[in-house]
Amino acid sequence: MTHDASLSHRPHRLPADAWHRVMTLRELHAHGVGADEARRRSAPGGDWQEPAPGVFLLHDAAPRGEELLLAARRYAEAECGTDDGEPAALLTGMSALALYGFRSAPRAALLDRADLLVPRSARLTATGRIGVTRCGRLPRPVTVDGFALAPPTWAVADAVAPPTDPAVVREVLVEAVTSGRCDAAAVVRELGRARLRALPHVDAAIGAMVAAGRRVAEDRLLALVRDGGLPDPLWNVRLRLPGGPQLGSVDAYWPDHAVAVRLDTRTARRDAAVERVARERRETLERLGVAVVTMTPRQVAEEPGLRASMVRTALLAATTRPPAAYVTVLPR
Repeated sequence: MTHDASLSHRPHRLPADAWHRVMTLRELHAHGVGADEARRRSAPGGDWQEPAPGVFLLHDAAPRGEELLLAARRYAEAECGTDDGEPAALLTGMSALALYGFRSAPRAALLDRADLLVPRSARLTATGRIGVTRCGRLPRPVTVDGFALAPPTWAVADAVAPPTDPAVVREVLVEAVTSGRCDAAAVVRELGRARLRALPHVDAAIGAMVAAGRRVAEDRLLALVRDGGLPDPLWNVRLRLPGGPQLGSVDAYWPDHAVAVRLDTRTARRDAAVERVARERRETLERLGVAVVTMTPRQVAEEPGLRASMVRTALLAATTRPPAAYVTVLPR
């Protein structure tokens, strides 16, 4: 009893903040706190907690989200160490999305669990508040607020893994592309990696994500034309030969120059037959003398000046090309 009583009067040996009051057993030992004391104080009814093996939270209140994130990080470091300065694990799933600032994720301070992405060979195991997802090799990390995160597309795929609510899946996927953090095609590839695309609610959410991403890309294309000083085109039209077959839809068309812009919003969901039809329609337009400038939503977002220059070049080149065949323009 004398030993226990004296221990309760020694918290002054510990730093006031102690990394949000999260410390490993080794760090506690450096402050004169042994393993037995740490485990006693983190046992039920004690004034500490042990959210991960060998990682202690130096109070008994409900852990704050940042404390769980830090506990997960310290757990990975203690168990796996680091290799040439590379992180032992990455935060992924909702934990990473919270730090990326996704509105569809809880605020970092309100997280009730932390999710780690670790190599398959890592010795870490999941605990009550720390999840573990394994992969062959860690992707290149993104550092936010001092934490190493999985890339946004990877984190999105991990965040929507079952048993996530279908409404949350849709919200996360739509925000991923409308916020500009992710490219729809890249998200679909990651969902394929995670073997989630075949789930009906994920497939439905992919459709909503692609549609939302196209709307954002169309708005950015409008800004690209305006800010680039380009003449006004006809927006969202279908082209066809008079009395002939459909030549496909384009997002912008300058009839006096026979120049079209088409947004490439393809994802891995499109099958070979759809790809073949799209390719044949483009080739037909080009044979008819219509210059087709294709750009992806990411290119529109990240390279608006370059893409505007490409359109301007095509418009200027119209005076040197043979006259295009007459095509009928219809609203989409």
